[in-house]
Amino acid sequence: MAVIADTTGIKNIGMLGIGAYRPERVVTNEEICQHIDSSDEWIYTRTGIKTRRFARRDESVMEMAVNAGRKAIANALLHGSDIDAVILATNTHLLQTPAGATKVATELGANGVPAFDVTVGCAGFGYGMALASDMIRGGSATHVLVIGAEQLSVTLDMTDRTNCFIFGDGAGAVVVGPTEEQELGPVVWGSDGSQFNAIRQDLDWVTFLDSDRKQRPYLRLEGTAVFRWAAFEMGKVAHRALEAAKIGAEDLDVFVPHQANARINELLARSLKLREDAVVANDIEYTGNTSAASIPLAMEDLLSTGKAQPGQTALLLGFGAGLSYASQVVKLPPVPFE
Repeated sequence: MAVIADTTGIKNIGMLGIGAYRPERVVTNEEICQHIDSSDEWIYTRTGIKTRRFARRDESVMEMAVNAGRKAIANALLHGSDIDAVILATNTHLLQTPAGATKVATELGANGVPAFDVTVGCAGFGYGMALASDMIRGGSATHVLVIGAEQLSVTLDMTDRTNCFIFGDGAGAVVVGPTEEQELGPVVWGSDGSQFNAIRQDLDWVTFLDSDRKQRPYLRLEGTAVFRWAAFEMGKVAHRALEAAKIGAEDLDVFVPHQANARINELLARSLKLREDAVVANDIEYTGNTSAASIPLAMEDLLSTGKAQPGQTALLLGFGAGLSYASQVVKLPPVPFE
């Protein structure tokens, strides 16, 4: 009887490099308030957001992903040809087919590798990290590029006072690969489909095309429901990730929650009982909620500004549409020079 060969994976892995792309256009709260009855103070008090970035209309998720991915590869001291797989976490690649990751991989020189999109909203980067970790440990890849990229500005109804001030555009990427010691803990991930509609596209494309409605589909958000779910349930997920990594909250140097709302993040940090000197990411203030790009952008900001240091122990926690979530203890990657 024939014996099928098995693959041999790599046990110790980590983030070898990180890259970010932030669009040039800065959008202030005052500009947002030109379309809604609100104020800079109201928006900042309730969300912690002062500004966000919007991409140009001639930019795309794929273009932003390539820019961030190229920097991550360079910061990992690798070339595109060293990448064995590309995972693109996004909900705003505007074509349902083909996947954006395929073009991104080719643009980066990672020719002929598996490349696919993950559409899990704000937890997408964490899902991508879980897949990359399992691929390397399972032996199907050695270096995996994980990118979170979003162009949420094109999905927004700028007259919708419930959410148009929350979201922004951008891309963040990391290269996952072999390290001397273990630098990525187990991913705790899951979903709660009972709240499927809490963050949603308000109209599917077939219904839109078959109807006489002139208004196109937009992103809608049930803010109160999402706030309560995140504030009270995600603390439990964070503790499960700490338990899976066999460390305590006192061991954390850095906390990088999804940049959805500064008030949610304050509640989560308090529930974790972090050390007084622990750093909590606050990229939302000038970047807004960038969904799947949120966590890598926040990590890159902490490292670039010196607020956090390479090798520090960090807890990542993503949550959003689905409702889905993913959390993981990691060692931070090297400071980006690109």
